[in-house]
Amino acid sequence: MQNFQKTETRRKIAFVTKIEDVPGGVGVAVADLVQSFVPEATVLGKDSNGLYHVVVTAKLTADATNTATTYQVTKGHNFKVGKFLASDTGAKAYAITDVNTSNANYDVLTVGTTLGVALTAGAVLIEAVAEATGTQSAFKYIPELVSGNGFDVIPGDNHVVDAWRRATVIEANAAPVHAKMKAAMQHIIYV
Repeated sequence: MQNFQKTETRRKIAFVTKIEDVPGGVGVAVADLVQSFVPEATVLGKDSNGLYHVVVTAKLTADATNTATTYQVTKGHNFKVGKFLASDTGAKAYAITDVNTSNANYDVLTVGTTLGVALTAGAVLIEAVAEATGTQSAFKYIPELVSGNGFDVIPGDNHVVDAWRRATVIEANAAPVHAKMKAAMQHIIYV
Protein backbone atom coordinates (compact mmCIF):
# COMPACT_ATOMS: atom_id res chain seq x y z
CA MET A 1 0.00 0.00 0.00
CA GLN A 2 1.44 3.35 -0.98
CA ASN A 3 -0.05 6.77 -0.30
CA PHE A 4 1.44 9.78 -2.04
CA GLN A 5 1.98 13.21 -0.53
CA LYS A 6 3.80 15.85 -2.58
CA THR A 7 4.42 18.17 0.32
CA GLU A 8 6.19 17.86 3.61
CA THR A 9 4.00 20.52 5.17
CA ARG A 10 3.01 19.62 8.67
CA ARG A 11 -0.65 18.60 8.98
CA LYS A 12 -3.00 18.43 11.94
CA ILE A 13 -3.26 14.95 13.41
CA ALA A 14 -6.86 13.72 13.33
CA PHE A 15 -6.55 10.48 15.31
CA VAL A 16 -6.26 9.94 19.04
CA THR A 17 -6.35 6.15 18.65
CA LYS A 18 -6.68 3.62 15.84
CA ILE A 19 -8.02 0.29 17.05
CA GLU A 20 -9.42 -1.86 14.22
CA ASP A 21 -8.51 -1.51 10.56
CA VAL A 22 -9.62 -3.23 7.37
CA PRO A 23 -6.88 -5.77 6.53
CA GLY A 24 -5.23 -4.78 3.25
CA GLY A 25 -7.02 -1.43 3.10
CA VAL A 26 -9.76 -0.40 0.67
CA GLY A 27 -9.89 0.96 -2.87
CA VAL A 28 -11.06 4.59 -2.97
CA ALA A 29 -12.51 6.07 -6.18
CA VAL A 30 -11.20 9.52 -7.04
CA ALA A 31 -13.08 10.31 -10.28
CA ASP A 32 -15.80 12.24 -8.45
CA LEU A 33 -13.42 14.28 -6.26
CA VAL A 34 -12.69 17.98 -6.78
CA GLN A 35 -9.86 18.45 -4.28
CA SER A 36 -6.30 17.26 -4.92
CA PHE A 37 -5.83 15.94 -1.38
CA VAL A 38 -7.93 13.68 0.85
CA PRO A 39 -7.11 14.28 4.54
CA GLU A 40 -6.83 11.54 7.15
CA ALA A 41 -10.03 10.53 8.96
CA THR A 42 -12.16 11.28 5.88
CA VAL A 43 -15.40 9.29 5.98
CA LEU A 44 -15.75 6.59 3.32
CA GLY A 45 -18.77 4.66 2.04
CA LYS A 46 -19.03 1.66 -0.30
CA ASP A 47 -20.86 1.42 -3.63
CA SER A 48 -22.63 -1.69 -4.94
CA ASN A 49 -19.38 -2.91 -6.56
CA GLY A 50 -17.37 -2.77 -3.33
CA LEU A 51 -15.42 0.36 -4.28
CA TYR A 52 -15.26 3.02 -1.58
CA HIS A 53 -15.98 6.73 -2.09
CA VAL A 54 -15.49 9.86 -0.02
CA VAL A 55 -18.75 10.76 1.74
CA VAL A 56 -18.94 14.38 0.59
CA THR A 57 -19.75 17.07 3.17
CA ALA A 58 -19.27 20.81 3.66
CA LYS A 59 -19.52 23.01 6.76
CA LEU A 60 -21.48 26.27 6.63
CA THR A 61 -19.50 29.41 7.47
CA ALA A 62 -22.59 31.65 7.62
CA ASP A 63 -26.23 31.26 8.60
CA ALA A 64 -28.73 30.40 5.85
CA THR A 65 -32.46 31.18 6.00
CA ASN A 66 -35.22 28.70 5.15
CA THR A 67 -35.57 30.41 1.73
CA ALA A 68 -31.85 30.48 0.86
CA THR A 69 -30.61 29.05 -2.42
CA THR A 70 -26.96 29.89 -1.73
CA TYR A 71 -24.89 28.31 1.03
CA GLN A 72 -21.53 29.70 2.15
CA VAL A 73 -19.18 26.83 3.09
CA THR A 74 -15.56 26.21 4.07
CA LYS A 75 -13.05 25.50 1.36
CA GLY A 76 -11.78 21.95 0.86
CA HIS A 77 -15.12 20.23 0.11
CA ASN A 78 -15.72 17.94 -2.88
CA PHE A 79 -19.06 19.32 -4.05
CA LYS A 80 -19.42 20.19 -7.73
CA VAL A 81 -22.19 21.18 -10.14
CA GLY A 82 -24.68 18.35 -10.56
CA LYS A 83 -24.19 16.74 -7.15
CA PHE A 84 -27.23 16.75 -4.86
CA LEU A 85 -27.05 18.93 -1.74
CA ALA A 86 -29.06 18.19 1.43
CA SER A 87 -29.09 19.52 4.99
CA ASP A 88 -29.87 16.07 6.43
CA THR A 89 -31.12 12.62 5.53
CA GLY A 90 -34.91 12.51 5.38
CA ALA A 91 -34.99 16.08 4.07
CA LYS A 92 -35.06 17.89 0.72
CA ALA A 93 -32.14 17.58 -1.71
CA TYR A 94 -31.51 19.53 -4.90
CA ALA A 95 -28.80 19.61 -7.55
CA ILE A 96 -26.01 22.15 -7.24
CA THR A 97 -26.20 24.61 -10.13
CA ASP A 98 -23.07 26.66 -9.32
CA VAL A 99 -19.97 26.48 -7.12
CA ASN A 100 -18.36 29.90 -6.67
CA THR A 101 -14.74 29.58 -5.48
CA SER A 102 -13.70 33.21 -6.08
CA ASN A 103 -13.51 34.20 -2.38
CA ALA A 104 -10.26 33.25 -0.66
CA ASN A 105 -12.01 32.41 2.63
CA TYR A 106 -15.08 30.38 1.59
CA ASP A 107 -17.01 28.90 -1.35
CA VAL A 108 -20.67 29.43 -2.22
CA LEU A 109 -22.85 26.49 -3.28
CA THR A 110 -26.00 27.40 -5.23
CA VAL A 111 -29.06 25.20 -5.72
CA GLY A 112 -32.04 25.92 -7.97
CA THR A 113 -34.57 25.38 -5.17
CA THR A 114 -34.14 26.13 -1.48
CA LEU A 115 -33.48 23.28 0.94
CA GLY A 116 -36.34 24.82 2.95
CA VAL A 117 -34.71 24.83 6.37
CA ALA A 118 -32.92 27.53 8.38
CA LEU A 119 -29.31 26.55 9.11
CA THR A 120 -26.69 28.11 11.35
CA ALA A 121 -22.97 28.52 10.75
CA GLY A 122 -21.23 25.28 11.63
CA ALA A 123 -24.03 23.05 10.27
CA VAL A 124 -22.82 20.28 7.96
CA LEU A 125 -24.35 19.76 4.51
CA ILE A 126 -24.25 16.32 2.89
CA GLU A 127 -24.31 14.84 -0.60
CA ALA A 128 -27.58 13.04 -1.31
CA VAL A 129 -28.08 10.14 -3.71
CA ALA A 130 -30.76 11.95 -5.77
CA GLU A 131 -33.13 14.90 -5.84
CA ALA A 132 -35.70 14.79 -3.05
CA THR A 133 -38.59 17.26 -3.03
CA GLY A 134 -40.05 15.87 0.20
CA THR A 135 -38.49 14.06 3.12
CA GLN A 136 -36.75 11.18 1.39
CA SER A 137 -33.13 12.31 0.92
CA ALA A 138 -30.45 9.74 1.74
CA PHE A 139 -26.65 9.57 1.75
CA LYS A 140 -25.14 8.84 -1.65
CA TYR A 141 -22.76 6.45 0.13
CA ILE A 142 -23.54 5.07 3.59
CA PRO A 143 -20.78 6.16 6.03
CA GLU A 144 -18.83 3.10 7.09
CA LEU A 145 -15.09 3.73 7.59
CA VAL A 146 -12.54 6.53 7.95
CA SER A 147 -9.30 6.81 5.97
CA GLY A 148 -6.20 6.22 8.08
CA ASN A 149 -3.87 8.57 6.22
CA GLY A 150 -4.19 11.57 3.97
CA PHE A 151 -3.22 11.10 0.33
CA ASP A 152 -2.75 13.10 -2.86
CA VAL A 153 -5.34 12.41 -5.53
CA ILE A 154 -3.80 11.11 -8.74
CA PRO A 155 -6.36 11.71 -11.54
CA GLY A 156 -7.52 8.55 -13.30
CA ASP A 157 -6.30 6.34 -10.45
CA ASN A 158 -8.23 4.67 -7.67
CA HIS A 159 -6.19 4.53 -4.48
CA VAL A 160 -5.72 1.72 -1.98
CA VAL A 161 -5.66 3.30 1.47
CA ASP A 162 -5.72 2.08 5.03
CA ALA A 163 -9.21 2.35 6.52
CA TRP A 164 -10.46 2.09 10.08
CA ARG A 165 -13.64 0.62 11.59
CA ARG A 166 -12.80 1.55 15.21
CA ALA A 167 -10.96 4.74 16.10
CA THR A 168 -11.10 7.94 18.10
CA VAL A 169 -10.97 11.08 15.95
CA ILE A 170 -10.38 14.73 16.87
CA GLU A 171 -13.42 16.24 15.15
CA ALA A 172 -11.86 19.72 14.78
CA ASN A 173 -8.96 18.20 12.78
CA ALA A 174 -11.06 16.00 10.48
CA ALA A 175 -13.30 16.68 7.49
CA PRO A 176 -16.80 17.92 8.48
CA VAL A 177 -18.99 15.12 9.83
CA HIS A 178 -22.79 15.24 10.07
CA ALA A 179 -24.51 13.83 13.19
CA LYS A 180 -26.18 11.10 11.07
CA MET A 181 -22.73 10.03 9.84
CA LYS A 182 -21.58 9.63 13.43
CA ALA A 183 -24.69 7.57 14.18
CA ALA A 184 -23.96 5.28 11.21
CA MET A 185 -20.37 4.69 12.38
CA GLN A 186 -20.89 3.74 16.00
CA HIS A 187 -17.30 2.56 16.52
CA ILE A 188 -15.75 5.84 15.35
CA ILE A 189 -15.72 8.16 18.33
CA TYR A 190 -15.41 11.91 17.74
CA VAL A 191 -13.91 14.05 20.52
